[in-house]
Amino acid sequence: MHGLSLERNPIEILETGRSISDIIDGKIRHEEPFYVVNLDNILERHLQWISLLPRVKPFYAVKCNNTTAVLKMLSALDTGFDCASKAEIELALSLGVKPDDIIYAHTTKPLSHIRYACAHRVNLMTFDNEEELLKISHVHPQAKLVIRIAVDDSKSMVRLSPKFGARLPTVRQLLGRAIELNLEVVGVSFHVGSGCTRSSAFRQAIEDARRVFDVASVLGFQMRLLDIGGGFSKIGDFQEKFKEFSEVINGSLDEFFPPVSGLEVIAEPGRYYVESAFTLAVNVIAKRVVVEDRANKCTGVRVMMYYINDGVYGSMSCITFDPAHSKLEPYPHRAVKKSEPRYCSVIWGPTCDSIDKITENYWIPELYVGDWLLVDNMGAYTVSVTTDFNSFEKAHIYTVVTAETCTAALSHCRNIVLTAKNITIKLCLKTT
Repeated sequence: MHGLSLERNPIEILETGRSISDIIDGKIRHEEPFYVVNLDNILERHLQWISLLPRVKPFYAVKCNNTTAVLKMLSALDTGFDCASKAEIELALSLGVKPDDIIYAHTTKPLSHIRYACAHRVNLMTFDNEEELLKISHVHPQAKLVIRIAVDDSKSMVRLSPKFGARLPTVRQLLGRAIELNLEVVGVSFHVGSGCTRSSAFRQAIEDARRVFDVASVLGFQMRLLDIGGGFSKIGDFQEKFKEFSEVINGSLDEFFPPVSGLEVIAEPGRYYVESAFTLAVNVIAKRVVVEDRANKCTGVRVMMYYINDGVYGSMSCITFDPAHSKLEPYPHRAVKKSEPRYCSVIWGPTCDSIDKITENYWIPELYVGDWLLVDNMGAYTVSVTTDFNSFEKAHIYTVVTAETCTAALSHCRNIVLTAKNITIKLCLKTT
């Protein structure tokens, strides 16, 4: 258990009776966009995880959102961390994460990054090809290797197997090469893709992993780790699917890797933990009205065009590259009367590029320059993939946690220390 000390990124305590909306009201002073992060949401997701997937330890995917408050919270909750580069490893270590709690989960690593991992005792890392084995043997021969296999991800919105993963027919040869290079292979990993729509993909992948374990055993390896990857979500259509996936994963683990085997099982959830913890607030900085705009799929007589201070080159890049989160629905922060007319609207980002479009044919009440819009579920692949195009201000991040969570006194708990505005508070988290 690590302390959650955030002196550089103060946490605001959300007292009883106050809401996230109240926090947003207090932050609306200028035009700059901002996020409000609710740490309670991350805690809630973690408790759901350990309840539904008790055998699977989460190694949070840093690439998804590298906000300091998020990483410190997850470190305090004793999760591990999935890092994909030297910089991500360095960030995790700087926050007090132990090397043993990191998996370097990238199968094509620069030599200098492998050297850095070696120098800082980060030993657990993935591979899927012979060239990677050669690199590792030269600069990190004591690494604990995990062979990533390609699995059927054809039912996922974001497929990864075309780029990563050894095909099953090549596994024996790769493991044999590892023996020749005197490298230790300790486990298997896979990833069924993000936005997976079929629970059967997990069962098949776990069965495939079992085959690899059997091949490795014949070759003399004593594998002890299975990494079932990431891509999990609990928003939209995936609200109920996570429970279904969990049941299939648990059943498949019990069938192919019974608890008596002593196997360590991990996963690499990213969006699962942070997607709904972040709310984005954006400001309407410009407006124009046009008459019928077929180019943007608006056929109303009066078409509203709004320009906001964040867009696809900033917090909303998910629109262009993340099929699992490509439809955003901004809504007015102000109270809206049912009687207010709705207009066909187009919402643009602030840059000079016409691809910087948030919505089209979007029916909302009339907005005015200076109005604020909110966008929910903005924690995954937003903060970590913003750019400096046109040098617009990046969204600031404000972190909050409820007083109820801070003062809860639950039985069988662990203490998490929060430093917020010079106030030390203990969070008690139920662990049974």
